[in-house]
This record gives sequence, C-alpha cells and structure tokens, in this order.
Amino acid sequence: QVQLVESGGGLVQAGGSLRLSCAASAHTFSSATVATVAWFRQAPRKEREFVAALAWSGNTDYADSVKGRFTISRNNAKNTVYLQMDSLKPEDTAVYYCAARFTSRSPGRETYEYDYWGQGTQVTVSS
Repeated sequence: QVQLVESGGGLVQAGGSLRLSCAASAHTFSSATVATVAWFRQAPRKEREFVAALAWSGNTDYADSVKGRFTISRNNAKNTVYLQMDSLKPEDTAVYYCAARFTSRSPGRETYEYDYWGQGTQVTVSS
C-alpha cells in the first residue's frame, strides 16, 4: 500500500513563498519507472481542483491560475515530490493534497485518475 504524506503548509502573507513536500512510503517514487504525481487543492465550500502534475517522463502541467508562480519537481534520492509556491495570493488559500498513480506516463488533471492520496496540508495566505 502506497502512503503519501504532505508537509510544508502554513500561514504566509500575500507575495510570500512556501514549499510543499509529498513524501512516499518506502522507495515508491525512486523505484517507479512509470508514475505521475499531482497536487490538488480544495478551498472551503469548493470542489477539489487541479494545481500541478509531474510525470516521470518529464512532462509537467499546471493550472492556468498558478502557471508562472508554482513549480513541481521531484527528488528521487529523497523519494519526495515538491511544490514550490511563489508570489502567493489569498485565493491560493486551501488544503493542498498530493496524489499519485503508477499506470500512466502523462500528467492528469482529474481526481479520478489518481489512486493514492495524502491527508492534505493547509495553506493560508493573508492579504
């Protein structure tokens, strides 16, 4: 069973930065030859929405709302995927979730495409 654990959330002022981490159990990420890891977020009273995805092929995808401000990357040695968030805005406030699948070489934007999820980490951006 794959376990994902997010960390790095917190309270930051608008214009600031945070880096979220998604650590996988055992050597799940570092040993996978086919994988996609994505970040989603869910604000109060809103549906969970796609933020960014990284396929092991090297392809990345970003929601228009974060393009140019957020960067998704991975560190195989640490079995971790990161989401660097810069120029944060109050509308970025949400619980951020890490998700993974090991059946596709392409980034996916839909929640149903992912098999494993973390518990989420809160990001709050004050104005």
